[in-house]
Amino acid sequence: MIYFSEIDVPHRVLEKRAVRVWLEKVVGGKDKVLGEISIVVCSDEYLLGVNKEHLNHDYYTDIITFDYSEGDVISGDLLISYDRVKDNARKEGVKVQAELKRVMVHGVLHLCGYKDKSKKDAAIMRSQEDEALNMFHVEHSK
Repeated sequence: MIYFSEIDVPHRVLEKRAVRVWLEKVVGGKDKVLGEISIVVCSDEYLLGVNKEHLNHDYYTDIITFDYSEGDVISGDLLISYDRVKDNARKEGVKVQAELKRVMVHGVLHLCGYKDKSKKDAAIMRSQEDEALNMFHVEHSK
């Protein structure tokens, strides 16, 4: 099951049901089984605090993924900075909800085993994000 919540920002994921179904299909398409995924939208400051406390990183980021997966059962917490998402959307010239979907699927792909630390891995991750986003838009453009 996929759960959505907000911590300290007046924002919500739109089309939650459609997003939930889409992310479930992404997981299934990677030959994984959906366990429990919590998607939490928060502020830059909140996520910076988590980044410092849990990862010893002193910088802003758009997402932190905590992976609790066991075998092929995918579970985890996706903490997403709405401030970073808005800023990235403006820089990329896309709608905020579109960028939010990209960040959500990015976290889900991490749970499925995709990495992004090397240039090669980052290119594969981006390709997988694009494929997943196209799947959402095709299914929900009617």
